[in-house]
Amino acid sequence: MPYLVSFHLGWLVGSLLLGLAMGWISVVQRGNGTSKVTARWLAVLVAGLVAASLTHVVPGRFGYWLDLGLIMFACYLVGCTIGAWLRDRVVSRSARAA
Repeated sequence: MPYLVSFHLGWLVGSLLLGLAMGWISVVQRGNGTSKVTARWLAVLVAGLVAASLTHVVPGRFGYWLDLGLIMFACYLVGCTIGAWLRDRVVSRSARAA
């Protein structure tokens, strides 16, 4: 894992910055979103992929891609969260000033 992070640090930072940008420019939707059933299936899928990665069930190149994809997806989600939080702070601060 440390080798994966050190070798692909540029790509990981890029996915973090892309997530930051997407979190910043995304419009917050106050709609229905996904259903609870869909959210549970997605959570089970992600948990299964993480379990497959941790137990090294997928060997070779595809296992490497799985690990890299999961790390990049995690960096993207962290960036989205930070970007949305920063945008919320800026918008709420400007709404109080007006």
